Amino acid sequence: MTINFTMMAQNSDIDYVRQAIACAMSIRYTNPDSKICLVTNDVVPDKYKLVFNDIVSIPWEDSAHQSTWKIQNRWKSYHACPYESTIVLDTDMLVLSDISHWWDFLQTKDLYFVTKPITYRNELLTSVHYRKAFKNHNLPNIYTGFHYFKKTDTTHTFYKWLEVIMNNWELFHGQYAGGSYFQKFLSMDVSAAIAIKILDWERHVTYNSLSYPTFVHMKTHAQNWKKCFNERWQDYVGVYLTDDLELTIGNHKQSGIFHYTEDDFLTTDVFGKYERLLNNA
Repeated sequence: MTINFTMMAQNSDIDYVRQAIACAMSIRYTNPDSKICLVTNDVVPDKYKLVFNDIVSIPWEDSAHQSTWKIQNRWKSYHACPYESTIVLDTDMLVLSDISHWWDFLQTKDLYFVTKPITYRNELLTSVHYRKAFKNHNLPNIYTGFHYFKKTDTTHTFYKWLEVIMNNWELFHGQYAGGSYFQKFLSMDVSAAIAIKILDWERHVTYNSLSYPTFVHMKTHAQNWKKCFNERWQDYVGVYLTDDLELTIGNHKQSGIFHYTEDDFLTTDVFGKYERLLNNA
């Protein structure tokens, strides 16, 4: 089954293109018939271009040229993507298993966001440590790290709102997510949640009755641990990746989509195992 994936990468102090290449290699291994688009203005090394079906430039001017955490252009994924429908992923993810049955469900939607990410122990994420603004302002608890769109009038309306909100984020975040937990930086999740709330579309773009689509969210305070003394989850649990790309965190084998969040997780060894296995396929 052909599943379409789209990622946007803009390098800063982190090589997001390298992350996107690793993500694409993981997709090639677990969902080999997929189409993968990378939206970037950065150079993709020639030896890795073939892991993508399409490499397209970020449209219009670069809204993130003065930013270190480059998310200002993320609303443009809709306009840049060459596919009529696609899963949009953050680059710091690995696809560890066949998710074709997710695609069957997603095709019934115009727009869909994950709302129930899980811990590495396959528990529902319950911590609000990173989500205080969502809780205090009753925002839809959506995660844009994995979302899906089909190019329709409905989704075009959403992305036009998202463009306006992200280009005027201080105004909108202040009005819909202000107060004690106002984030002093642009947030893709908060911006998308505000757009959904303005449009009153939460019931149309989420579906809480299913346990999938989802992803393992590896932020430290998202693990439902009782005590966390720093923000680096790799200080708490071991990482084991076999030569045939089975990933275990602690004592728990991982599947589905793994959102590792920390760039140094993607070591030369991890990257190299994906590259060697694909080259030998």
